Amino acid sequence: MNGLRSPRGMVFDTAGNLLVVEQGGGGIRYIKLTDNGGINVCVASSKTLIADNTLNHGIDLSADGKTLFASSLTNVYSYPYDAVAGTVGTRKTLIQNMSNGGHSTRTLWVSRFDPNMLLVSRGSDGNIDAPTSQITSGRSQIRAFSISGTSTAAVGYTAGEVIAWGLRNSVGMSEDISTGGFWSVENSVDNLNRQGQDVHNTNPGEELNYHGLLNTTTPSPQRGANYGYPECFSAWDPSVLPNNANIKVGTQFLIGTPSGSNTDAMCLQRQAPRLTFPSHTAPLDVKFNRNGTAAYIAFHGSWNRSPPDGYRLSRIAFKDGQPVEPTTSTTAAFNILSNSNNANCPSRCFRPTTLAFDSKDRLFMTSDSTGEIYIITGA
Repeated sequence: MNGLRSPRGMVFDTAGNLLVVEQGGGGIRYIKLTDNGGINVCVASSKTLIADNTLNHGIDLSADGKTLFASSLTNVYSYPYDAVAGTVGTRKTLIQNMSNGGHSTRTLWVSRFDPNMLLVSRGSDGNIDAPTSQITSGRSQIRAFSISGTSTAAVGYTAGEVIAWGLRNSVGMSEDISTGGFWSVENSVDNLNRQGQDVHNTNPGEELNYHGLLNTTTPSPQRGANYGYPECFSAWDPSVLPNNANIKVGTQFLIGTPSGSNTDAMCLQRQAPRLTFPSHTAPLDVKFNRNGTAAYIAFHGSWNRSPPDGYRLSRIAFKDGQPVEPTTSTTAAFNILSNSNNANCPSRCFRPTTLAFDSKDRLFMTSDSTGEIYIITGA
């Protein structure tokens, strides 16, 4: 499928239709598919479902498929949705007051284990957003909201429960359907300096973060944890870091110069990533296969390193709800789909943005730079 206007978030409805957010001003597109088996899937028809150019990334459906959720820079909305007719009803604002500079997407995830819980990820106001060192900032966080239908008035973002904070820009998030574990992928800082030395080309690493189980009466220890931003970041290439004793891949370290309580020792008290990936590869989504043996990550690709890196779909092997590889691994991501020459990137290559499995366990992937949707089988 091609010709889309910067496709970003997507979700399959209960009738097998594909709903896609077109960040390039197209709103949300309703795509009816003809399935001839395997990767032989054709577009039977396509139309604009919601003509709203402020919708820029986030999309999901309620457990019964009858309510559509979508987000803009400022708000999260719900719409009554009819999958067969391909129509929506009157829009309702659920969450508001999320405007800030910097990162504009508000990724949405309806918990598959607690269907009354809507999770919303909100990024930072710029590269280093100092006020996010306070949890009250309401930025660089993932928060949870009740969608049980009991509330009639919109609430502010800070009214939600903090699932995680200290996350610069965790655009991708989802649950491991086999265990209920909740995960996110983090886009880390650009132009990193440590103790007066520029180390940005290979540090910090991007992150796969674990947030525990959402559907439990006993909160997981990761729930509500601080993951380090804006003071602490994860090492990808410890060899170039000044004063790097005891710093390994995935170790949280302090940026800038130590001052007062801001030290490497403080950073070791923050929640560390479960896995770390090459710097600036920009993971924008993570999805799990049905049996929990793999997570798939869409790496959108770099602008802040030389040579360019990312621009690929990768697989992470999982077992018993956790990655097979240790936290210090540099080989956990196995590439499934990549560009033949990253020198053409970012302007002349595909750039993965979001992922979705259909009912036949085929993986669909959007590429915003090329306006395409890919189908991957046997990965």
